[in-house]
Amino acid sequence: MVTKAANKTATAKAGTAKKSLKVTLVKSVAGTKSGHRATVLGLGLKRLHSTRVLEDTPAVRGMINKVAYLVRVD
Repeated sequence: MVTKAANKTATAKAGTAKKSLKVTLVKSVAGTKSGHRATVLGLGLKRLHSTRVLEDTPAVRGMINKVAYLVRVD
């Protein structure tokens, strides 16, 4: 017998394919606003040409939009 909770988790696992974004720092953060530097660090980008694969969420999209002139998204 399958409980409702077990059925919901099985459905959630099967139906949610997490989308991801590949973000690369392509321009130096030197000379940028401190908030933009903090956003780049928040994305997990530490050095020039460093790349991170991040989950596609509205929060991550907003951070990318804020520093779009510094990063490339694949």
